[in-house]
Amino acid sequence: MNKDKLILELEALCEQAGYRIRKERGVFRGDSCVMEGDKLIVVNKNRPVDSQIGILARVLKNLDTEQTYIKPAVRRELIEIWDRLELTTDNNFKDS
Repeated sequence: MNKDKLILELEALCEQAGYRIRKERGVFRGDSCVMEGDKLIVVNKNRPVDSQIGILARVLKNLDTEQTYIKPAVRRELIEIWDRLELTTDNNFKDS
């Protein structure tokens, strides 16, 4: 699946889960948080698309997506990304 299309699909899933997404520039990796009761995902738009996809996929991994319809192609991509995230976490990999 095209990375630009995948990021749009992941953003839509995160928004469907109640998150607001902000794309900012700066010296940060990006992550999710709750600010004043609002669920927020901050993505560094200066980072590579793969890194931005990783941030969104990490947020979705922590949600219960079993009851959410996810297009089969997107779900396949997510499972592949989640598997890679587990490997990097197991190896104490730090994203720069």
